[in-house]
Amino acid sequence: MSPLLRVRRAVSSLHRFSRTVSRVSASEHKFAEPTLETNPCSIHPAAVVHPNAVIGQGVSIGPFCTVGASVKLGNRCRLYPGSHVFGDTVLGEHCALLTGAVVGDDLPGQTVIGCNNTIGYHAVVGVKCQDLKYETGDECFLQIGDNNEIREYASIHRSSKSSDRTVIGDNNLIMGSCHIAHDCKIGNNNIFANNTLLAGHVIIEDYVHTAGAIVIHQFCHVGSFAFIGGGSAISQDVPKYMMVTGERAELRGLNLEGLRRHGFTTREMRSLRTAYQRIFMPSDASSGGFEERLAEVERHEVLAQVSSVRSMVQSIRDCFAENRRGICKFRHWNG
Repeated sequence: MSPLLRVRRAVSSLHRFSRTVSRVSASEHKFAEPTLETNPCSIHPAAVVHPNAVIGQGVSIGPFCTVGASVKLGNRCRLYPGSHVFGDTVLGEHCALLTGAVVGDDLPGQTVIGCNNTIGYHAVVGVKCQDLKYETGDECFLQIGDNNEIREYASIHRSSKSSDRTVIGDNNLIMGSCHIAHDCKIGNNNIFANNTLLAGHVIIEDYVHTAGAIVIHQFCHVGSFAFIGGGSAISQDVPKYMMVTGERAELRGLNLEGLRRHGFTTREMRSLRTAYQRIFMPSDASSGGFEERLAEVERHEVLAQVSSVRSMVQSIRDCFAENRRGICKFRHWNG
C-alpha cells in the first residue's frame, strides 16, 4: 500500500471518529442538568460588585453600577447602567433597577424587596428616614411585596425605629415623584398619581386611588376603595368607599365609579348610597345626631344585611377610635 493511500485512510477514520464524538456530546448535553454555566450572569467590567455580594442566576449588572457587600440579588434581576444597591438589601427574582435608582443604605436594619418589582429612574428606596426622632445606630426596616412599579424620582424611606417598619404590599403603581415616609403601611392594588406625598405613619388600605398633588397628614388612615381628588390635603381619616377632595378635603360622596370597576353589584352600590345618605345627608333636623344615624343604619332590616354597608359603617366608627384623627369633614345637605 502506497504511503499516500495510508494517509487518506487515516484521515477518513479520523473524520468518522469526530462525527461519533459530536453525536455523543450532543446527546449528553441534551439531558444534562442545568448549572450556573447554562444561565450565566452578565456583569459589566465597569460595575463595582463586592465579592461578598450574593448574585443569583441570570443577573445582569450594567456599567457604573454598585453592589454592596451584604446585598442579595435574586435570579434574573437587572441593574441598568448607573443604578446602585447598598446595605443589607434583598431583591427577589426578576427585579429591575433603572438608571440612577438607589436601593438600600449602609444603616443598621434591612431592606427587603419581593419579586417582579421595577424601581424607576433616579428613584430612592430604603434609605434613612427624615424623622428627627431617629437615632443614629437604631435599626430601621423597609419591606416591599411583589409586582410593584415605582416610577421615576419616587422616594420610599425606612422606619424610624427598630420596633416598626415601612411596609408596601403587592401590585401597587407608585407614579413619579411620590413620597412614602417612615413607618407607612400600604396595602395592595393601590394607584398613587404623581406627587402623592405621604407623611409618617400613614395607613393606606387596598384599591385606593389618588389623583395628582396629594398630601396626607401623618397618622391618617385611608380606607379601601377610596378616591382622593387632585390637589387635596388630607388631615383626617377617609373611610372605605368614600370620595374626598378639597384644599382641606371634605367627603363628596361615594367612589361609585371605582366600585363599579372593581365588580361591586348594583344592589351593593344602591345600598351603600342609601346608607351614605342616611348618615351624611339627613333630610331634616329630626334625623338625630351623627351617632344616632349610624346606629339607625346598623339596625336597618335591609341595609344591615349587606356586608359592604356593614364594612363601611365599621370603617366610619374606626375613624373615631383612640389615637385616630377622626373623619374628614362632610357637608350637611338639606332636601
